[in-house]
Amino acid sequence: MAELPVSDVELGRRAFRRQKATRSVLVSILSTLIFAVVIWFVITNSPGWQTTQETFFNPEHFVAALPEVAKGLWLNIRILFVAVIGVAIFATLLAAARTLGGPIFFPIRFLAAAYTDIFRGIPFLVVLYLIGFGVPALNPTTRIPAAFLGTIALVLTYTSYVAEVIRAGLESIHPSQRYAARSLGLTHGQTLRHIIVPQAIRKVTPALMNDFISMQKDVGLISVLGAVDAIRSAQIYQATTYNFTPYVVAGVLFIVMSFPFIRLSDWYTAKLRKREQMGGTV
Repeated sequence: MAELPVSDVELGRRAFRRQKATRSVLVSILSTLIFAVVIWFVITNSPGWQTTQETFFNPEHFVAALPEVAKGLWLNIRILFVAVIGVAIFATLLAAARTLGGPIFFPIRFLAAAYTDIFRGIPFLVVLYLIGFGVPALNPTTRIPAAFLGTIALVLTYTSYVAEVIRAGLESIHPSQRYAARSLGLTHGQTLRHIIVPQAIRKVTPALMNDFISMQKDVGLISVLGAVDAIRSAQIYQATTYNFTPYVVAGVLFIVMSFPFIRLSDWYTAKLRKREQMGGTV
């Protein structure tokens, strides 16, 4: 099938849009370079820049600290893997509990709401101290690994956040779909599993990814319990050399670990927006 000829007016519009896009890219590059040069000039001409560079951005200490900090990061990754699975399971159950209808389920809804209110209100660092030092105090003769206690604290805290995100997704689904599913003979559990939850998860996936990225950062706080992770390894190196470059190493490694998921979150959010707009442009 032959393509229809394009009018001169349409060709002019396309050329104008290409010209406008090229101009926008050039202006963006130029403004970024100017901003970077200004920041570089201000920082490098500061009175204490030499000392700061030696203390925080020393290449020799960066290379020397990298193996041990990377080894500690492997512990962070393992804890994060286990915590994500635990949060996914318990948060889904908690969100489902808060959506139960009928007066008979009021105690379950109340306990679920109380849990989310309490653990969303308590700072994660406080939860770490309560779990990391309070639980072992119940039985001082038994040694519990700090990584295990840190994982529990991480799951307890982030379950409350993720549960609220999932609950918001569940409640965003129109009630007519629930009624239609029940009229077809599906039970409450089957309706949630086959009809409500799949749609809700798609709606709240960007928010869930943001929580996951936050969890990646907070997993580094388990170092306060004595677990030798990336942050603790950096602290040990700093204590022997009095140089803070290992903390920069840890920060860079955490950025490298988080970057793929940040880009994935942006890509998926753009995909959902494009899908909702049916390919249109606002």
